[in-house]
Amino acid sequence: MEMSGEVRIDATVDEVWAALNDAEILKACIPGCQELEKVSDTEMTAKVVLKIGPVKAKFGGEVTLENLNPPNSYSIVGEGKGGIAGFAKGGADVLLEQDGDETVLKYEAKAQVGGKIAQLGSRLIDSTSKKLANQFFDNFRNALTEEPEQVG
Repeated sequence: MEMSGEVRIDATVDEVWAALNDAEILKACIPGCQELEKVSDTEMTAKVVLKIGPVKAKFGGEVTLENLNPPNSYSIVGEGKGGIAGFAKGGADVLLEQDGDETVLKYEAKAQVGGKIAQLGSRLIDSTSKKLANQFFDNFRNALTEEPEQVG
């Protein structure tokens, strides 16, 4: 399965880069993410619960950041195991470009699934993957552009 796209974010490249490397922001943006812990500057562990068609699976996995070129690009590579539900592994290349006051985030992602999940069929997996990617990027854009609530 392959996907690509781009998202315009009303923030500077430096702000977007910082958010892409912030475990708390990522945890809040990843659909179904229950835990995301930064192990080092380039490694994180995660626990994510996803429902793909009739199969609900809890994945435990690791994510590694590679080919770092701050604040312009990196590759993210991950693998998750969901017990009897199967596994998912893949990666994405992320590129940031300043365009006026906005940042254009471009991505190309590839993923493989196996086990019970793979038996659901590629159309369901592809549509679910696209939906989850759109949810993540909507959440990510909102996390960077929403005004914090004033307390007082």
